[in-house]
Amino acid sequence: MATPFSDPASPRAALVMLAAGEGRRTGHHTNKVLLPLAGRRVFTWSLGWARRLPTVTRTLLVIREQDREQVLATVDREVEPPDVTVVTGGDSRHGSEWEALQSLAPAIESGEVDVVVIHDAARPLAGTALFAAVIAAAAEHGGAIPVRDQGHLTSLDGAESAPDRVVAVQTPQAFAARPLLAAYRQAAADGFVGTDTASCMERYTDVPVRCVPGDAGNIKITFPEDLFLAERLLAKASWDLSGGLERATAPARGRRHLGDLWHSGELA
Repeated sequence: MATPFSDPASPRAALVMLAAGEGRRTGHHTNKVLLPLAGRRVFTWSLGWARRLPTVTRTLLVIREQDREQVLATVDREVEPPDVTVVTGGDSRHGSEWEALQSLAPAIESGEVDVVVIHDAARPLAGTALFAAVIAAAAEHGGAIPVRDQGHLTSLDGAESAPDRVVAVQTPQAFAARPLLAAYRQAAADGFVGTDTASCMERYTDVPVRCVPGDAGNIKITFPEDLFLAERLLAKASWDLSGGLERATAPARGRRHLGDLWHSGELA
């Protein structure tokens, strides 16, 4: 498939951060992305890593309306320029993505945005390298998702299942902007609600979606203990998941991936 824009080597990407969930399994009444993690709020960590990339030219943060005041105060306190656009989400993940895409539609249609990268704000440890990988793959192929291989599944009766490959899918996920917008417009017309971005693209487009290697350290904050694990992972990585990228101008300086730390046993 030919890329839908002229220069896949330097795509202009819009970052959509989904922060409109509740996450009550963390044991808090507060939205989990607003919980403190190592001196900052959860959602600001991956926001910062993604925005190190020069390809990320605009940012949308999708929130619950009841969180607006706290979110805006956090952005003002913890997020560096450029500005973040705050959008109220829908009543589902798909609905929140659709609200973001409607906000981005003028920029997509005018050619100012080539790729949309969508990320769960509850995954604070997605580093700059992972964002770069999915954006680059989406620019080349049309879509990209990070995956981690899982062991073979076993049925309850002990018989081993037979899928060739079982993977766990992570975010960020990235897609060519115009096909993505067209797919969600058609989904809205049909009343279709997808489980994730890739499912909507698969239903309404023939855009190929490439798998890129995920990171074992790219955990999702779901339970209270996840916050403790995330802080330990950040500490082991010296609080820096940018790969040494200084506002996207410096080369990587040998930072270690969180997955490497996890599998090495250093977090035991």
